[in-house]
Amino acid sequence: MKKEIGNAPAFIIVTILFFMWGFITCMNDILIPYLKKVFELSHAQAMTVQLSFFGAYFVGSLIYFLISAASGDPINKIGYKNGIILGLLTSAVGTALFFPAAELVSFGFFLAALFVLGIGFTLLQIAANPYVAILGQERTASSRLNLSQGFNSLGTTLAPLIGGYLVFRYFVGPEITGADSVKIPYLIFCATFVVLAFVFYFIPLPAFTNKDEIKGRGGAIQYRHLVLGMIAIFMYVGGEVSIGSIMIGFLGLSEIAGLTEADASIYVAFYWGGLMIGRFIGAISLSEMKLELKIPIMLAVAAAAFLVIGLFSGWDHASIYSIFLGVSLVGFFIGKSMPARTLFVFSLIIITLLTIAMASTGQTAMWAIIGVGIFNSIMWSNIFTLAISGLGKYTSQGSSLLVMAIVGGALLPFAQGALADQIGIHYSYIIPLLAYFYIAFYGLVGYKPVLTTNK
Repeated sequence: MKKEIGNAPAFIIVTILFFMWGFITCMNDILIPYLKKVFELSHAQAMTVQLSFFGAYFVGSLIYFLISAASGDPINKIGYKNGIILGLLTSAVGTALFFPAAELVSFGFFLAALFVLGIGFTLLQIAANPYVAILGQERTASSRLNLSQGFNSLGTTLAPLIGGYLVFRYFVGPEITGADSVKIPYLIFCATFVVLAFVFYFIPLPAFTNKDEIKGRGGAIQYRHLVLGMIAIFMYVGGEVSIGSIMIGFLGLSEIAGLTEADASIYVAFYWGGLMIGRFIGAISLSEMKLELKIPIMLAVAAAAFLVIGLFSGWDHASIYSIFLGVSLVGFFIGKSMPARTLFVFSLIIITLLTIAMASTGQTAMWAIIGVGIFNSIMWSNIFTLAISGLGKYTSQGSSLLVMAIVGGALLPFAQGALADQIGIHYSYIIPLLAYFYIAFYGLVGYKPVLTTNK
């Protein structure tokens, strides 16, 4: 029997998953305008891409919760490693289904493929998020999860650039018909998932199985801060995905920037890239480093981000984005390395930016929307770790409930798309605006642990 590797190597290996599902999740932002054009869809119809993908999170997590409540937590029994492998193989099946969907030029088949892919990601989320949280001390769980989510955001940053290029430019030509330009990219994703499944199978990761039986009324659902955390995850994922999903259409408006789909996809990368920058800074801010060490490292990360943007996108863009970098650093200092306080501060900043975007036009509205990304950065990690804090043997079950709440990514974008069909894209941002008001509440008082029933 092979000796298990240490927590640090295990953390590095699992973080690869965060990159992969970030990349492919953000590919939906490319699929939406692409399939909208191929199948001549309305905004609401196009948003069924997110409805199918994120709806799978709800269905998969609900099934997981019911199984765990009836016969014990599956992840506790089989271990996080096997849960991850199962999620990878299911994701491989989902991406493979894109090929026949494109061959048949069937929008319904695409939605079915996205649903299967979403089920695979559900399993990965249920297993990988708490796994990262328990690979060390509980008080630094937010820091570790922010670091992993930083690589998730690296994937979401690269997806609009690489995916937009492949789908809108490279695989476009007279010989490419129907929905053919998505075939090769998703076959590559399929092969990657299969390879990762084999890698995880042969690497001796720490098992962390738990044979404790889950008894008592309600299980994890009896914890008030978890229930309110589920709503916060619903609102956060819904708000974040809504903004990204309709951004290409928003930037294409004549009163905003009048950009083509290919050019707008570059700015979508700015939005998701903000999450990456903020998560790397957040991992430092929420760590146990001494303050005199934290400050220069955080400033160095912000400076590196400024330089990269300047070199690859232009110093005019870097100058504008430096405003958001500066505000985020101030927000982290106000948060004082406290997950709940930082969550509250960043929610208020996003509420301000969305209000500015709806009340203005041109470059101001454009950059206000793009700037939301960096302040979304710490929300998943902070909400997740606050919500599962103190759950003990109910941790995996609680994780499945939080992943179930990712259905917000299905419902809020659809609601925004339907509203955009009625009042226009510009003012449809009222949907995510309301979502961030709730997240501010959770960061202020909703996170506080309260047990609603007896164990």
